[in-house]
Amino acid sequence: MNSAVQIITEAAKSSNILNLILRSFDRAHAPKTALGLYVLYMLIKYRDNSIGTRRTNLPGPKGLPLIGNFFLVAFTPMNRISHLHDRMQEIYGNTWTLSMTGLGRTIMVNDPACLEHVLKTNFWAYEKGPILRESMEDLLGQGIFGADGEHWKWQRKMASHIFNVKAFRDYTSNVFVQESNIVANYLDTIAEKGTTVDIQDILLKFTLDSFGQVSFGQSFGCLDDPEKEVEFAAAFDRLNATVSSRLFLGPWKLIEWLTGTDKKVAKDNKIVVDFALDIIRSRRANGYHKPQKDLLQLFIDLKDENGEILSDDILKDSILNFIIAGRDTTAQALSWMFYLMHRSSTDKNIVHKLRQEIKDVLGDDLPTYESSKKMKYAEACLYEALRLYPSVPRNLKVCVEDDVLPNGVEIKKGEFYQWSPWTMGRDTAIWGPDAKEFKPERWFEGEKASPTKFPAFHAGPRTCLGQQFATIEAITIMSLVFKRFEFELVDPDHEPGYGAGLTLPIAKGLPVRVRRLDQNTVSV
Repeated sequence: MNSAVQIITEAAKSSNILNLILRSFDRAHAPKTALGLYVLYMLIKYRDNSIGTRRTNLPGPKGLPLIGNFFLVAFTPMNRISHLHDRMQEIYGNTWTLSMTGLGRTIMVNDPACLEHVLKTNFWAYEKGPILRESMEDLLGQGIFGADGEHWKWQRKMASHIFNVKAFRDYTSNVFVQESNIVANYLDTIAEKGTTVDIQDILLKFTLDSFGQVSFGQSFGCLDDPEKEVEFAAAFDRLNATVSSRLFLGPWKLIEWLTGTDKKVAKDNKIVVDFALDIIRSRRANGYHKPQKDLLQLFIDLKDENGEILSDDILKDSILNFIIAGRDTTAQALSWMFYLMHRSSTDKNIVHKLRQEIKDVLGDDLPTYESSKKMKYAEACLYEALRLYPSVPRNLKVCVEDDVLPNGVEIKKGEFYQWSPWTMGRDTAIWGPDAKEFKPERWFEGEKASPTKFPAFHAGPRTCLGQQFATIEAITIMSLVFKRFEFELVDPDHEPGYGAGLTLPIAKGLPVRVRRLDQNTVSV
């Protein structure tokens, strides 16, 4: 009791209030008074930040006692989170902070120098952490995207070996051409009918079918009947949306139990996991007899750090992690590129320049790995879309040892460093006064953008292994469809909204009209 009085005496610093409390303090009411004093102490200590977090002198939105900024985050729709980050930067600058129950203190710093420090220079001081890993486990399992330390290091080494195999590179390039031709033939039927089509839906089907071939040696069949829902893809999308919202829900396990979401998650998880395990077990039983190895076979042929073959669970987690990287991100980046290139405010010469490059590089030939590497304007169009609409619009790491950023900001162990590639891509201090414009030509001006200025593919030791893979896939389909068709947005005057998820889908798709092009011209 006496210690409680001493604490309150020091914390309150208010003799009038304290004297009134102390005069009412007697043995009969000691427990209640001690509890009241403790509550008062906590309310004073955490008067505008969440319990368990330190107070800082950094700018940021004012919080409530004990829960900090919980309501600000919890009641901001997931499809407005990136806009919230923009608004916070406009008010507080590129460095600000908030706290919330269940997550703790987050320090947002949208600065390339600080990002290089976190992702590269002091890499081992920042991890994905248990909170992120647990919230994502139903989708990512124990795979590379949630892993830290030695477990991550081993998986990274294993995966980097696969992506550097020349035969795998050539195999994937052939798959991309094959699947792109299926898309082009489908678009031909749309042009013939004169109907509209959701180009994002088609691109998601294209990347999933492509990744099915690359991963398992078999297509998911999404493009066999584009109107039909693929059970695996639908379950995968629902899981993605659910797990990515958990970081903003506080006690998400309780909330999901109360709302019945936990049962839906379990059902979707079973669909996704069973699909992957069935293919893995079938491969183990029947072997692999094709001349070029797919991703699964390359993984099966590897050994773990103890020289043992990989378990079915490790294989399953590895494949599912690469599906979210290889399917969602590329399709969404292409979808936003289609929007940016065809919106009413965009210079029409951009599409003309792209078609001219396709004609100059390909002529009448099909795209190859080598030809795609030559198509620098196509790459610039894709990267410019990723700058404005990054496939992973926000990211965070937990600090595992006290650190000081290059801008002098202290981050304590257990606190989160967060950055927003979305906000950074629109920052005039980073990209100049025309930062919000879609301008592929900027990729040919001055020095090449550093990975921490353009963090769409991450940076440092965790730099995306599939950057080249995704770029070649995107340029391949761009080569084939822009060579044969022209596109018109159904609504070219309004920006589409983005959906909830780890990545950045267009919320309601992107309907377009498709028309065949005269094969002898590149005019728009």
